[in-house]
Amino acid sequence: MCCNQLRIAIVFIGIAMQTIDEYVTGVLMRDLVGHDKRPVSFLVYVWLAAEEQSRNAAVQISYRELAESIGVSKSAAQAAIAWLVRRKLVSAAKATVTATPEYKVQTPWRR
Repeated sequence: MCCNQLRIAIVFIGIAMQTIDEYVTGVLMRDLVGHDKRPVSFLVYVWLAAEEQSRNAAVQISYRELAESIGVSKSAAQAAIAWLVRRKLVSAAKATVTATPEYKVQTPWRR
């Protein structure tokens, strides 16, 4: 079965495959995991991108929920978000100081 047939079969049975930009797997992964030594940041970025794509909206999620979704500790999720915001790969916004943050994945290579 070739790739196109497999893709058609998956869509036919109702499983939607997320699309990942080639830059993410070809460049960003090596940059975050290899150069920056922050593999959790890469996992958080990919998870947020997929979740944002499936929701068609920014993702509002707590550190605890994010950590549980990815399978890492809460402190690792916090550090990953901080690094992604610093690198301008994710933007974070809160309605109030104590509100749950809303994250939007950035794609600076597309500009």
